[in-house]
Amino acid sequence: MIGGKAGYGIMVTGTMFSRCCARGGLHVFDTTEYPSLIRGGHNTYQARVEEREVNSHIELIDLLVALNKETVDRLKDKITENGGILFDSSETKINREDMRGDIRLYDVPLVRISKEVSGDKVMMNTVSLGATIALADYDLNILNSVIKDTFSDKGKEIVESNMKAAKAGYDHIKSNYKDAFKCRLERISSISSEKRMLLTGNEAIALGAIRAGCKFYAAYPMTPSTPILHYMASHAMAKDIVVKQTEDEIAAIHAAIGASFAGVRAMTATSGGGFCLMTEGLGLAAITETPLVVVMGQRGGPSTGMATRTEQGDLRFVLHASQGEFPRIVMAPGDVDECFHAAAQAFNLADKYQVQVLILTDKHLAESHKTASRFDTDYKIERGLLSDEQLERINDFKRFEMTETRVSPRTIPGQKKGIFRVPSYEHDEHGWNSENPGNRTRMMDKRMRKIDHILKDIPDPKIYGEKDADITIVSWGSTKGAVLDAMRFLKNDGINANFLHLSYINPFKADFVKRFLGSAKRTIIVEQNSTMQLKGLIREKTGIEIQHTYSKYSGRQMYPHEVYDRVKEVIHG
Repeated sequence: MIGGKAGYGIMVTGTMFSRCCARGGLHVFDTTEYPSLIRGGHNTYQARVEEREVNSHIELIDLLVALNKETVDRLKDKITENGGILFDSSETKINREDMRGDIRLYDVPLVRISKEVSGDKVMMNTVSLGATIALADYDLNILNSVIKDTFSDKGKEIVESNMKAAKAGYDHIKSNYKDAFKCRLERISSISSEKRMLLTGNEAIALGAIRAGCKFYAAYPMTPSTPILHYMASHAMAKDIVVKQTEDEIAAIHAAIGASFAGVRAMTATSGGGFCLMTEGLGLAAITETPLVVVMGQRGGPSTGMATRTEQGDLRFVLHASQGEFPRIVMAPGDVDECFHAAAQAFNLADKYQVQVLILTDKHLAESHKTASRFDTDYKIERGLLSDEQLERINDFKRFEMTETRVSPRTIPGQKKGIFRVPSYEHDEHGWNSENPGNRTRMMDKRMRKIDHILKDIPDPKIYGEKDADITIVSWGSTKGAVLDAMRFLKNDGINANFLHLSYINPFKADFVKRFLGSAKRTIIVEQNSTMQLKGLIREKTGIEIQHTYSKYSGRQMYPHEVYDRVKEVIHG
């Protein structure tokens, strides 16, 4: 973990370290912490690196890179036995008597080296990165390749200065701490030639949207979904996408609805506060049966709440947002791979059934990096739009025709013989406003009965672990990683757990869930909200009351050891 105040390059340094490890074939999971401030505050970046796949972060720290005293004071008690602190005594005064005796201290003149290289202290983070690579006995050449890629757009001089700073930090450790790092990490080495990506949930969603043919993206910046806007904007020219930063979230969703109405695949993204403003627009898309994809990155609420922290408190909100009743698809991917495939599949489902697809993430999933193998991009794009040839065979085009599947024919505005009207009022099959009670019942049934067909088109929840388990863990969304890693720890203790993960929340696969949970010996559900929202939904849909719970809503991510401890408590009574 590297920590310090804002402006010290914490995020850049952490990402570069993660990229170094990924390039060496190692598995990485990293996460960031930063306060809800425009400037200042304490920032940290933690990277967990192992030779086998890692799915979450952990609370303990093997090596702490402390760029100020506050970092030491906050985190010294989380350092592992024989772990280390890398610091600069000219900036960070450490009293050895305040430390456990097993903690190793690595005093590196970060400021002095940085000033020698660049004239000021701006590169002290790069010096610390080189020192870290030396402590872990890793390949400096891999770091140099990452530096080149990171700073190439800033010019050759900046690249060379950063490489020089990293080398100086590396050499200082090698010269002064020859037998340095003897903690649990020991050393990291290049173990595989497999090429892996290192990306966040936000980046995976953006990639999935691009693969699905998204050609219009509108959003107003709001943590933790803003990076999707950044990613789409940076690739807009290359991928022929129109990207708009609108004046607010109301404009964003209506711009996306307008683009979809005009015939292109469109998406918007926001967080809870922004989604509040979008809900009337969501209803407009629903009654006009306009396909739409919305990403909703959860954070702590209500109101502004905890703007840069994580939570799963908006499930019920998303399930019931906007007035009235209408079908919607709610996805809750659990890792970067699921983020990519959820986004890619969302557009097909939205177009096929002319509904709105809501992708629920949270700050933890949206902004944490994870290594992943290349995604399977073999997707067939299904638009569901009538061609001019098909329209030639239709004498009386009805935009809201009552078909067997309840999905009506759809055209792009202006197509010959495909002219239609679309009000925000209830309407008949042609689109004329109608308050006739019989028509209202038929049109409501038309929209709602799409759910029966959607249910057949979405996958069953995923089950991890053996069928005959001592205990069944249930969760949704980003808690997946903590549960998977906890299962590994439990297995080491002789406890056999399996895991039901729901990544499609609506329509709800009630029969599957009821059948699986009905045969479980013990059940526990893990959520990051106060009211156990998925637990209540499962009870509502299946009648099953899950026996045990673990909830966390502190604004911080769930740790594997927390799930592990709670499961052991349930097992041993």
